Amino acid sequence: MRIFKKLHRAFKLHRIFIKQDLKRLMEYKIDFMTGAVGLLLAQGVNIFFISIIFSQIPALDGWTFEQILFIYGFALLPKAIDHLFTDNLWSVAYFIIRKGDFDKYLTRPVSTLFAVTVEKFQVDAFGELFVGILLLGISVPSVSLNVSVLNVFLFIISMLFATLIYTGIKLITASISFWTKKSGHITYMFYMVNEFSKYPTTIYNKVVGAIVTYIIPFAFTAFFPASYFVAGGNPWYNIGGTVIAGTVLMIAGILVWNKGVNAYESAGS
Repeated sequence: MRIFKKLHRAFKLHRIFIKQDLKRLMEYKIDFMTGAVGLLLAQGVNIFFISIIFSQIPALDGWTFEQILFIYGFALLPKAIDHLFTDNLWSVAYFIIRKGDFDKYLTRPVSTLFAVTVEKFQVDAFGELFVGILLLGISVPSVSLNVSVLNVFLFIISMLFATLIYTGIKLITASISFWTKKSGHITYMFYMVNEFSKYPTTIYNKVVGAIVTYIIPFAFTAFFPASYFVAGGNPWYNIGGTVIAGTVLMIAGILVWNKGVNAYESAGS
């Protein structure tokens, strides 16, 4: 019963923070529109690039244009969800620790991690979310997709734990700033590996494939779960791998964060 009360309180606080952040954003509507349109244009350029490639070849290592679009669209959804709810971790990595602004989170009667993440609601992520849903809608009729109750459940599970992979990696690298004062470049370096997840890992050499699968496992945010839905395969590996990677990275991220909070010394004079 106590855990449900805590969850209810957390969701209530989250709604309050979202409302306040939306009020702030509405004061700068042009910034919001610019961010959303910028994300739409960036994804549009990438999709245009893919279409140019497929205008010259019938398939990419056995994958059709429609299947690639499905994988690409699938990849954008967990990335957008993570972007929407946990974007403030970038601020931790770049300047919150360095400036000593983390002090304010220590005075709040909630978890510091919760306080940091709910403070910012990045609505320009709706641009990525829109493109991802659009690409799935366009590609689904052209791929061999087995729609069933089980696969709908697995899709939701994949989205949840793929999002945790993004958040876990960002949390681990941002937490390094508790010791180094700034770790944005490390977060950026790791986070940008996600670009490889939008395409089949089979098109890369073995070293790159191993990195994005087992070391920085962004392949489990898109290619492996998405390929299960469009091409079949072993769900215990394709979906189960996503669940394991997301769980391990989030647990590791929380542990590193907590150690970092204990090591935090505020800003020097």
